[in-house]
Order: sequence, then C-alpha cells, then structure tokens
Amino acid sequence: MDIANLIQTVAIYALPVLFAITVHEAAHGYAARHFGDNTAYMMGRITLNPIKHIDPIGTIAMPLLLYFATSGAFLFGYAKPVPVNFGHLRNPKRDMIWVALAGPASNFVQAIGWAILFTVLVAMGLQERFFLDMAKAGVLVNLVMWAFNLFPLPPLDGGRILVGLLPWKQAQALSRVEPWGFFIVMGLVIAGIVGTYWLRPLMGLGYDAIGLLLTPLTALLN
Repeated sequence: MDIANLIQTVAIYALPVLFAITVHEAAHGYAARHFGDNTAYMMGRITLNPIKHIDPIGTIAMPLLLYFATSGAFLFGYAKPVPVNFGHLRNPKRDMIWVALAGPASNFVQAIGWAILFTVLVAMGLQERFFLDMAKAGVLVNLVMWAFNLFPLPPLDGGRILVGLLPWKQAQALSRVEPWGFFIVMGLVIAGIVGTYWLRPLMGLGYDAIGLLLTPLTALLN
C-alpha cells in the first residue's frame, strides 16, 4: 500500500467528506425541528460542528479498513444518525418525507457548490491540482451521498420517503423491513446491484443536471 498516496487521498477528500456528512445530518435535524420535532435540537445535533456527527466506527474506522482491504476499490461509511421522533411531527406521514429528503437535498446543493468552485478555479487558470482535485472530490462525494441515501429501502432516506408516499398498509409493510434494511442494503452493495442499477445511473443524471445548471456560468466565464 502506498502510504504517500493514501495521505494525499485523505487530504483531498477530508474537507468534502466532513462538509457532506455534517450538513446532511444537520439538515435532517433542522427539517425535523421545522416540522415540530425538537429532539435533534435538544441533543445539540443541529450544528455544523462535524464532531457532533462523526461516528468513530462508521466515519473513520470502516472507510480506512475497507480502503486497505480492497486497495481503494470499495469504500463505505456513515455518520451518526440524527435522532428524529416522527411521532412529534405535526403530520408524521407527510412531514417524514421532507425530513428524510432534507439530507440528500443538502448533498445535491453542495455538489452544485463544489462544481461552481471547480468551474471558477479553472476559469482563473489555477494550476494547483490539489484544489482542483478537492473540488472534483466534493462533487463526487456529495453525489454519491445524494444517490445512495435515496435508495428506496429503510433505514435509508429513500426508504423513509417511500414510506411517507405509500398508502398506510404498504407503508407499514415496508417499515417492518427497517431492522434488517442496513444488512440488506450492504448485501446489495457488495453484490454490485446498488452500484450498477442505482448509483451509476442516478449519479449520471446528477452530473448531467449540474452540467446543465452551470451552463450559463461556464458561458459567462469563457
């Protein structure tokens, strides 16, 4: 394993990853408070302090272990979930959609922000690869989080959104999957199903959408 390459990779991805997970989790907490649940606020989780959202196992140990075990071919991690008491929401079934959607939406907005930064840096003629690579990493990390979290299976955000959209009977049936949802998703990830049939197509759409949104800025700077 090339330690120098690992250090460089960590340096490039550290800031984008910290921003991505911190804003994602804070967005859930903010949305929950907006719709009537103060649980995350009372526990100090509506904050941009990354320490409050970092899970020692999921955010640090697991990604590093997987990086070494697979030579960087497969990475996965997670942050400490923001506590939400859906029963405290003013309209639990409807409002849980917005609370769940807030996290992935924040990642898509961040991806746009990093893409704008990359476009501006290129237009300025910046030659320093570190900052250009960091901006590209910011787009990639946030699009991965956006797409992965929208996968329609609880406890992922996409599963919660689907529960909120389905009729009560079907929603209750899907909710029963949640205790095993994480393991099911991991199995699908390892089998390559999530990456091939969900992540790549959705991220392709994400890159296309951002490219379209940035067309006026690109034309202006050129």
